[in-house]
Amino acid sequence: MIFFDLHREQVFDPKTHVEKILGRIGDGDVTVACWEPGQISPDHCHPFATEIYYCVEGGGVMHSPQGSVDVVPGAFVVHPAGEMHEYVNGPTRTLLFRVRYGTDMSPRIRAWRGNPDWVPDARDIEFFGG
Repeated sequence: MIFFDLHREQVFDPKTHVEKILGRIGDGDVTVACWEPGQISPDHCHPFATEIYYCVEGGGVMHSPQGSVDVVPGAFVVHPAGEMHEYVNGPTRTLLFRVRYGTDMSPRIRAWRGNPDWVPDARDIEFFGG
């Protein structure tokens, strides 16, 4: 058994959202993700991992090629391996619980409009062909 108190584990940073890995289980991990108002994730995918977000408090909007959904307390979103997605936090601090599982959890980032200093690395360029 693994036990965590998400409220005690939360960490916020005004410069970027914080994803704190709490534990690794088999081919996955469990994470607390903390967002300040207005923060935006990279537009990314995990080619070899499924990613699940559960909203504990706060909320925002999750975008994917299939559309956009409001993420509110009690809601969860599942991104199958390879699905592009971007999270835009709302006007309050948000606490999300995240589970990822697969053979490789590393992301491939297409763009990051919430971080003007971001530049793609070689794996991103190769994956997206540009």
